[in-house]
Amino acid sequence: MAIRPWDRVKKILLGGEKNVKDPGIFHKMALIAFFAWVGLGADGLSSSNYGPQEAFLSLGDHRHLALYLAVMTAITVITISLSYSQIIELFPTGGGGYVVATKLLGPIFGLVSGCALIVDYMLTISISISSGVEAVLSFLPPAYFQHKLTFILLITSLLILLNLRGVKESVATLTPIFLLFFISHVGVILYGIFSHISATPSLFIDTIRETRQGIQQLGFGTMAFILLRGYSLGAGTYTGIEAVSNGLQILRPPQVKTGKKTMIYMAASLAFTAGGLLICYLLTNVQHVAGKTLNASLIETLIGTWKIGGFPLGVWLLGIILVSEGAILFVAAQTGFIDGPRVLGNMAIDSWVPNRFMHLSERLVVQNGILFMGIASILILIFTRGSVQVLIVMYSINVFITFSLSQLGMCLHWLKTPAPHRGKKLAINLIGLLMSLSILTVTIAIKFKEGGWITLVITLSFVAVCVLVRQHYNRVKDMMKRLDDILAQVQQMAGKHAAPVWDKTAPTAVLFVRNFGGLGIHSFLNIHRIFPNYFKNFVFISVGVVDWKNFKGAEEVKNLESHISGELDKYVRLSNNFGFHAESIHSVEVDTLAEVEARCEEIQRKYNKAVFFVGKLVFEEENIFTRLLHNQTAFSIQRILQFKGIPSIVLPIRVIKTVK
Repeated sequence: MAIRPWDRVKKILLGGEKNVKDPGIFHKMALIAFFAWVGLGADGLSSSNYGPQEAFLSLGDHRHLALYLAVMTAITVITISLSYSQIIELFPTGGGGYVVATKLLGPIFGLVSGCALIVDYMLTISISISSGVEAVLSFLPPAYFQHKLTFILLITSLLILLNLRGVKESVATLTPIFLLFFISHVGVILYGIFSHISATPSLFIDTIRETRQGIQQLGFGTMAFILLRGYSLGAGTYTGIEAVSNGLQILRPPQVKTGKKTMIYMAASLAFTAGGLLICYLLTNVQHVAGKTLNASLIETLIGTWKIGGFPLGVWLLGIILVSEGAILFVAAQTGFIDGPRVLGNMAIDSWVPNRFMHLSERLVVQNGILFMGIASILILIFTRGSVQVLIVMYSINVFITFSLSQLGMCLHWLKTPAPHRGKKLAINLIGLLMSLSILTVTIAIKFKEGGWITLVITLSFVAVCVLVRQHYNRVKDMMKRLDDILAQVQQMAGKHAAPVWDKTAPTAVLFVRNFGGLGIHSFLNIHRIFPNYFKNFVFISVGVVDWKNFKGAEEVKNLESHISGELDKYVRLSNNFGFHAESIHSVEVDTLAEVEARCEEIQRKYNKAVFFVGKLVFEEENIFTRLLHNQTAFSIQRILQFKGIPSIVLPIRVIKTVK
């Protein structure tokens, strides 16, 4: 078969296909804890570019509260991380906010949590890339800034392409940027603290003294509000902590152990970086300068004057570190591209979104999910013109909806389930719930009128669309169930006959089927109705699709193949009982059409008079909505076969509008 030009281009851009039947493929693709930390932890770590700054600046003249803020930030990171480690234990196959809320609170709570997460991941991609481009452009001549949106869209497109090549490939490519950022900032924080070590004792004394003065002058309630406001405005620091529990399926087995190790890396690095920066701001008394981030001012204060001979080492180090700050934001966008499609895949399993979001590409990535997240982010970036100020207002609300629902679900779980050390586990999730709810409440109150309402409108609109999708799929399922009940009687009507002898020259009907049920039986009987007493041989063919639902290891692929074989055997026995020779052919693949093409050519060579049949759901009112929710595989198969001169017929299965 000749290779088409587009296939050559596709292979160059995305790489060659991966063999899902290779027993070692899952091991090769899975991420060890270190790479998972890079791919899933960059979102939280990159937020140290703006989270601690926003919290610190909100304190105004009460900068001494930054010490409390640093402690609260570190405790929050550790507490939420511990609570998600418990979620990883309870949901070892992947327990992100959607799965946790669905299993522990119910489908509606799961839907809200899933939609909030998807929108949050869209904004993660948008704000990360936009912030990164702004940081990089700050080192270029001002004339380049007018092309900011163009650069943003170009970077987004490149990240989409990189993720379509595979998760491991994309993470490995961006690892050097992540390491440069982390190592340089650890060095800056340690130097900032130890170079002011003599001021440390007085720092605690001054903080306590100024706190007492503030309470006497303003009152305890006002001081508490200022602290809580700063704590909530730095909420962007905590986004991304749930990413590991969402992405367990891409981790190296044993997933729970790898996931918990990744959580330790993430919590330790984030708590140290965010808390350390706040302390450094306080120790150096860094001031906000227009056109500069606090991090830039801090680093310039600490090392900007370093020289070796006449070489301005500090200036060069400052440039390298700040460029790494811009670049780490591109790595942070990976969290949205890695976890967003996985949440969509889980929601597709429950029919909240189109089933095509479960499909894997030849590179064994959730291709439709990556494209959806990328295109949605591009639309948000175009709508906001890539404005970080607008995006940051929209950001960090949704993630705390998910945090709160997840923690609530876990609390209810521990209350209902008697288990050893339940009190300790309940306490961790309860503290996490109180933290998440307090941040969510204050963030909505502060950011709602500033534009936070846009995020909530987008999320609620997404929820409404998901409800419509679910209702449609439920109507189709109800119709299928009734079809199953009616046609189950057909098996009782069939007689018991010995399997007839195979006649190669006799007319042969080749029927594409999936599970044994009313849909397949309906198509089988339709063939007899349309061509009475014509076909003597039947071949039942099924190509199982490895999708997000069963993409969990080589053993799952074997189980899928075994299940398909068992379902086809039922069709063969049914056909034999009607007095026809029958056989079955099955396979498990990612690319259904390529396998169908190869198998059909084999069948055509074996049977001289083969006609191929494929069932297709036909709706009373066909529209874009129904075409989006149901694949067009039947017509695709027909086009392939007809081009090869192989006779094929699409059998309609009508779905009546009035079905409830």
